[in-house]
Amino acid sequence: MFRFFKRKSAPETAAPEVTAEVAPEAITALAALQLDAPAEAAPAVEPAAAPSSEAETSQAVVLVAEEQPTSGWFSRLRSGLRKTGSGISGLFGGSKIDEALYEELESALIMADAGMPATTALLADLRRRVKSTRAETPAQVRGLLADALADLLSPLQKPLDIGRQNPTVLMMVGVNGAGKTTTIGKLTQHLLRADEKVLLAAGDTFRAAAREQLVAWGQRNQVQVISQDGGDPAAVAFDAVSAGKAREMDVVIVDTAGRLPTQLHLMEELKKVKRVTAKAMDGAPHEILLVIDANNGQNALAQVRAFDDALGLTGLVITKLDGSAKGGVIAAIARERPVPVYFIGVGESLDDLQTFDAKAFARALVGQDPGLA
Repeated sequence: MFRFFKRKSAPETAAPEVTAEVAPEAITALAALQLDAPAEAAPAVEPAAAPSSEAETSQAVVLVAEEQPTSGWFSRLRSGLRKTGSGISGLFGGSKIDEALYEELESALIMADAGMPATTALLADLRRRVKSTRAETPAQVRGLLADALADLLSPLQKPLDIGRQNPTVLMMVGVNGAGKTTTIGKLTQHLLRADEKVLLAAGDTFRAAAREQLVAWGQRNQVQVISQDGGDPAAVAFDAVSAGKAREMDVVIVDTAGRLPTQLHLMEELKKVKRVTAKAMDGAPHEILLVIDANNGQNALAQVRAFDDALGLTGLVITKLDGSAKGGVIAAIARERPVPVYFIGVGESLDDLQTFDAKAFARALVGQDPGLA
């Protein structure tokens, strides 16, 4: 799910300088961070090659392999994509490959909100593959479509790097109701499983009860939340990043208020949050993640364009795929604005938010078994 980098420990003399940058009264600690986590919070997967001693962890950057989707996750993925893929997966039960099949595939992809540019490119690639492999049955076409779709989506597959900077600052943005705060809570749990120290910033000072919702996630995960009563979102972000440096956190996640990209004054506020965060730490925010609701279909592509133009997105989180018949919009994003998709969500539980795998997604969408080539 993540790609972690273990960095050399900072010298002992550096700590007092960082601590002095943050005034204690500017920070509201709403839940105590438990570094001695209970057994279930320990890393679920820890590579055998990972260093276990202080001497070993002080070496240069060490790459920890990202977690791969399991068969259980594939089952949940295919179930979650049932609404999007129902019109596609049911087209391969015939006995011959003809123009009618291609026309039905075109209609199904458009209905799934893949968009015309992506649909046209996919079908052209599929025709080429059918010809070159001399496929004879629609069942074979299913596999070839999965391969074509996986190749189209592969530029979006990228792990989220944690640890190149200390702390790594994530800024979460999106429209109202996309699921930013819930996504933050789930990401925090995944990071805690990997033994990362996380600090949250309640930068959504606009929506009623937004701060309380993030605080509830903080209490559930036993992490600290930086907040202010009716404060400026940029000030909250500044305090959180400063606190993250002082407390030697691994990750700082900054929540922001939902807004439509057409609300230009609110988009300017996001730009201010980004600028002020950079004043607290050079290079921050290191990741700007747009959370989009799969139910928005082609409108999600418009959101990606607008937020990317305004902020320079580094990644996407696509939520609510299980309740949407428009998950094909990922193909449209890959074709027209290929911002990496770090995570997808296909349900309510923690394990229903997982890293995006292009091949698994493509096979689940067309109804192909994971083990088939």
